Amino acid sequence: MSSTRPATHPAQASSIAPGTARSTGRWAEVGLLIVALVLGLGGFVLTALNRTGSSPAQILQLGGSLVAVAVVVHLWVRRTAPWADPVLLPAAVALNGLGLAMIQRLDLSYERLEQTHDYAPKQAMWTGIGVVLFCAVLVVRDYRLLRRWDRWAMWGGLAFLVLPFIPGLGQSINGARIWIHLGPMSFQPAELTKVLLAVFFASYLISNRDNLALAGRRILWMNLPRARHLGPLMVVWGVSILVLVMQKDLGSSVLLFGLFVVTLYVATDRPSWLVLGALLFVPAAWFAATHLHHVQQRITAWLDAMDPAVYDAQGGSWQLVMGLFGMASGGVLGSGWGSGYPNLVTFANSDFIIASIGEELGLTGTLAILMLYLLLIERGLRTAMSLRDGFGKLLAVGLSFTIAIQVFVVVGGVTRLIPLTGLTMPFIAYGGSSLVANWMILALLIRLSDAARRPPTTAPRFVDTAELPTGIRRHVLDAGAESDPEGPALEADPIIDPEAYGGGEPSPANDPAVPSTPSTPSAPSASSVPSAPSGPPAPAPWPGAPAPQPGAAPDGSAHLGPPAPYPYEAQAPEPPYGVQAPEPPRPSPGDPFATTVINAEEEEQA
Repeated sequence: MSSTRPATHPAQASSIAPGTARSTGRWAEVGLLIVALVLGLGGFVLTALNRTGSSPAQILQLGGSLVAVAVVVHLWVRRTAPWADPVLLPAAVALNGLGLAMIQRLDLSYERLEQTHDYAPKQAMWTGIGVVLFCAVLVVRDYRLLRRWDRWAMWGGLAFLVLPFIPGLGQSINGARIWIHLGPMSFQPAELTKVLLAVFFASYLISNRDNLALAGRRILWMNLPRARHLGPLMVVWGVSILVLVMQKDLGSSVLLFGLFVVTLYVATDRPSWLVLGALLFVPAAWFAATHLHHVQQRITAWLDAMDPAVYDAQGGSWQLVMGLFGMASGGVLGSGWGSGYPNLVTFANSDFIIASIGEELGLTGTLAILMLYLLLIERGLRTAMSLRDGFGKLLAVGLSFTIAIQVFVVVGGVTRLIPLTGLTMPFIAYGGSSLVANWMILALLIRLSDAARRPPTTAPRFVDTAELPTGIRRHVLDAGAESDPEGPALEADPIIDPEAYGGGEPSPANDPAVPSTPSTPSAPSASSVPSAPSGPPAPAPWPGAPAPQPGAAPDGSAHLGPPAPYPYEAQAPEPPYGVQAPEPPRPSPGDPFATTVINAEEEEQA
């Protein structure tokens, strides 16, 4: 029976079994999108019935635009990211639909007071722009390409922060210089800054996390980082302070600093960075509370909201107290769509939209919306845990935390848990810049989840056996031979063909590495003996040694064919006394198929 070992020939990719079939989740996404549309359209219909007793044409147009958005984004995700998480998109569509319904409901109240603003059509237009950018982001099939643009993301994010200071372009609204004019509309560029800086933070930290994770001095129970590695943290802290002081934007300052500290902690797994971030936040908060007038007003309204002097003061707690009264009047189940008075609160459709929802949907509806946010954040963090590369993990964590900190800061400010900051609720609140940025964040999360949920394929693996120890190298070659029994033999396979010896084992008389035994195998037939190679004789293995005879092995042994297979390894004869054998030739650096001679005894001692 022939025992010829075939070559280690990798299987073709098309011949690899795909394994157990898994659902992509797209039909589950369709079902969840139907539920999300029912929630959004139900808000439109109930508002119209409770306010006018009929369905105005504008409500039908807004509802139709919501359905069109859901269909377009689903088809695009099905085409570009078929393995994406099926929960992310329906959760965002539900939040966007509920926000449109509440903004339309507030427009009806403003019209009754002869204050026509048409906020709902503008929000629908910004939703369309966000969907276009959502589809554009998903065109990038490999999110790892974003690492090539990390410096552009950094400079782009800083440029968006500087835009409001350009004369003629920037605009100051309510004391905060964070807006720019784009024709008839205004835009807040800092919303795009959080997306770009999330990409830059993930790329920078994954490249420098080893240095940032090095431990310095140990104080109490934690290892502090080295002083020379505090530079990035101090730079981001300084930028946050500049945003706070010059733009008077407390929300963006907290968001940027918190995003970097959390991403830094996830990258290094060192709680000391969180402690340092908190220590840097304390003096910054003290400085803002004692030297910045607009921050002083918000802290005073937070601490003494029910004080009549603070309530009646300009920039006092009137807005905060009215929002608390509105949520209290809603109770557990709320007054119903269109049956409350949320328009009594200023900025009821943007900063205080959660108070408007609490009044008309009650505590139950508010908790349901918060659960949608929690589901969106949890799916983002699950995506981070499932990804197999550090950049994707940090990017998913950063984007998920961006949504989480906005929800916490807004809900905490409206419920008087923390001072008001000026951020808006993602996908729900009125604001084109925030809505566009959140659709871009959603597109990145969907791209990351597509890479995380895509089943791994068993691709052929090419192993460079030159760098492997002898025992492992033999094991790899044997495993490759067993996995591909029909592959063609290599032209330069160093393993002997036993058929060359007449179907038996190699002769010990012809192999100095095998001790002689009384019984010897049958001699090989004349037809199986390989012919002598043509050309000049091979050089001597060392100076003064006889040159190998024709038909002998290249190492000078008396083989009648190729070297013996394992376990009969051919050994070169010992050189004469005083003559040092030359070192074996080393493989060239560019040769992927080169092999390296390894001393087994040295390997075992090592």
